[in-house]
Amino acid sequence: MNVSLDAGKLSSGGRLYQRVAEQLAKVIAEGEYPPGSRLPAERKLAERFEVSRPTIREAIIALELAGFVEVRGGSGVYICNGESEKLTQTTLDVGPFDILEARIMVEGEAASLAAQKITDEEMAEVRQALDDMVTENEGEPICEKADEHFHMLIARATKNDAIVSVCSHLWALRNSSPVSARILEKVRQAGSKPRIDEHHAILKALEARDPKAARAAMREHLTRVIQQLLDATEAEAVEEARRAIMHDRKRFNLINT
Repeated sequence: MNVSLDAGKLSSGGRLYQRVAEQLAKVIAEGEYPPGSRLPAERKLAERFEVSRPTIREAIIALELAGFVEVRGGSGVYICNGESEKLTQTTLDVGPFDILEARIMVEGEAASLAAQKITDEEMAEVRQALDDMVTENEGEPICEKADEHFHMLIARATKNDAIVSVCSHLWALRNSSPVSARILEKVRQAGSKPRIDEHHAILKALEARDPKAARAAMREHLTRVIQQLLDATEAEAVEEARRAIMHDRKRFNLINT
């Protein structure tokens, strides 16, 4: 059975990944993918639902949290018995890619304004936060408190309470979102940590009191964070494909022949 989603369904209210998750849950409940079967590849799901692969990844994480699917590293995404009402618990959840896009906009401008207003005392606090980040990166598990502190110090250096409030809210969403937390866990499992060199570039621009450079450094850093998330979640798909190829080679006696 091939269920096509019209544009109206995906453009109606609610977050995109949430709507995709609900549609996937529906076809699972209808028996298209019975318990124990494997979902199609991410690329095929993206084509079917006419959304990006990051949106599919967020939708699958939502389904995993709701108990609809089990993500098995290096094997794929398998259907299990889930409770549809659990999906409503993530209705107000915001995916990590949306959060990061908002942070690029807000924190980029915050860094630019901070470069014009930051005091020497505040600059010293930002330097200390970067030193703390180095220490945190050497420990286990990575808690990233110094990373958050670094960014919030820059927001406060703008002397604009509205900017501080927005930045604080975006970090709160990042820390409380189950979908975001699950993807960040995958990033950590892949060995990714806060990049010290990128934060140092932000600090250097602030020290130079260069608004343009500060904005560019912050935006570049957060753009690279998006790439980290993409790389970490892509790694699972790549490993799944590699195992499938190896399985086919063994099946057709193409190894050591």
